[in-house]
Amino acid sequence: MAIFFMRLFFYFFVLHFGHGVFELEASHHVYHTFQNLEESAVSATSQPYRTGYHFQPPKNWMNDPNGPMIYKGIYHLFYQYNPKGAVKGKGSIVWAHSTSRDLVNWTPQKVAIYPSQPSDIDGTWSGSATILQDGTPALLYTGINPLHQQVQNLALPKNSSDPYLLEWVKSPKNAVMAPAPENQINASSFRDPTTAWLGVDGRWRVIIGSKINRKGLAYLYRSKDFVHWIKAKRPLHSAKNTGMWECVDFFPVSVNSPVGFDTSTLGPTVKHVLKASLDDTKHDYYTIGEYDHAKDIYIPDEGSLDGDSGLRYDYGKFYASKTFFDSAKNRRLLWAWLNESSSVSDDIKKGWAGIQAIPRAVWLDKSGKQLVQWPIEEIEMLRTNPVHLPSQDLKGGSVLEVPSVTAAQADVEITFKLSNFRKAEVLDPSWTNPQLLCSQKGTSVRGSLGPFGLLVLASKGMQEYTSVFFRIFKGQNKHVVLMCSDQSRSSLNPDNDKTTYGTFVDVDPVHKQLSLRSLIDRSVVESFGGQGKSCISARVYPTLAINKAAHLYAFNNGSESVTITRLSAWSMKKAHIN
Repeated sequence: MAIFFMRLFFYFFVLHFGHGVFELEASHHVYHTFQNLEESAVSATSQPYRTGYHFQPPKNWMNDPNGPMIYKGIYHLFYQYNPKGAVKGKGSIVWAHSTSRDLVNWTPQKVAIYPSQPSDIDGTWSGSATILQDGTPALLYTGINPLHQQVQNLALPKNSSDPYLLEWVKSPKNAVMAPAPENQINASSFRDPTTAWLGVDGRWRVIIGSKINRKGLAYLYRSKDFVHWIKAKRPLHSAKNTGMWECVDFFPVSVNSPVGFDTSTLGPTVKHVLKASLDDTKHDYYTIGEYDHAKDIYIPDEGSLDGDSGLRYDYGKFYASKTFFDSAKNRRLLWAWLNESSSVSDDIKKGWAGIQAIPRAVWLDKSGKQLVQWPIEEIEMLRTNPVHLPSQDLKGGSVLEVPSVTAAQADVEITFKLSNFRKAEVLDPSWTNPQLLCSQKGTSVRGSLGPFGLLVLASKGMQEYTSVFFRIFKGQNKHVVLMCSDQSRSSLNPDNDKTTYGTFVDVDPVHKQLSLRSLIDRSVVESFGGQGKSCISARVYPTLAINKAAHLYAFNNGSESVTITRLSAWSMKKAHIN
């Protein structure tokens, strides 16, 4: 590998008051609009790690996406926000609110929901939006009451004719769902209601994440009027030894089309997806299965596993995700929080923490065994200065710089073709953990077919780089594709989390070319392998490879040549965000 890096060095040297139903008393917090924050955030926006086209507020802490929806042609994103600082905090979390016409450029609005009732006095936490039968949007969210119980609350727009939904009124019936003693619900683990769906009996259904000891579960509630909710006798689904299920999500997908469905859709060509954000591992896992709407139970398909052994949306930094049905384009879109890899002290210094992933379209793969994700098509409006390199062989131990691209803020697509598999490394049957395998066989560990891929946010002398790559192994009956995101050399700052991520990609490299797309945005690298079959998001903070000092390369550190059949890259313009 020393020869490889010598060659690398030779080739080239990251609030006016909010409104609710009650007037705030003097003892309550005052929440201002983001417009008032922007002036004080000028210095923050010039930081090299602030993103150019990923959603984030001007300053302070942000985490879970809440209640995403489209209403009267306007996209809405609410999200968990601490107006007091760059750490999460307790009791001060509010629902911040931004709107967009294209999911790329966002305008800040007034804080939508903040603590003001007994049922949410210790914080307004995560929840979802549902479009009711008359077209009115309704928000269900978790609050914490004076007894420190997690309860569910309802808010409706003050003026439903306002497409921007600037003011929200909380129900005087709050809390509309609470952990009654006879229900044996853990009052400290009862949160994050989903988008509701309408059953054939005309009653609404919603699920709420919880746990009993180590058993994670999704409690089911039903309602005729969206105000009075009754707990079902049994949960929609549960799984042993999975811990607390946060930010649960439940939605239908088509078995024969990438077209999305409204959440209430049923039918013979429909499967369902149940997602849980596992509090123990901080990963988003999902299963695909059948929803028995008569019994109100969900049964995962055979081979679709709950918990740590199951499928994940993303194998890197990606949590508390939420989907919604985009009725304007008949697609299901996925939002998620990408938290920091920097230290808390560094977050406080820079004055902010947390961003949102680029929204992704989500649909069922043709195999029926997993989901496919792809960045929304609208993000391509930011592409500029295209670079298209000709098809060429990339010999073992070589690199290829992608020229004329703003490498700190770019979109790159590359496709590889392999022809000689005879020397593929044999996959040991014990190598079942792809993340561990990626950490053991990183960028510097030379194999036969790989590693090959992209070096992003790379410094001139290769002191820093983030590597996204493939390795090909020979399994018992087929060749196996490993996809890795190696952050071990991403920064000279020793305080950063530099975990290496990995996953297996369900692609046959003998008959299919291997594709990789990476969205690079200063402190984030979102990568999509196999046309969106496997996704890995990383947060990185280089100290040298920033702004114009960042470089982008294709590389091959395997002993066998690979062919680049396509390499296209674009500099990305800055979006208008808050």
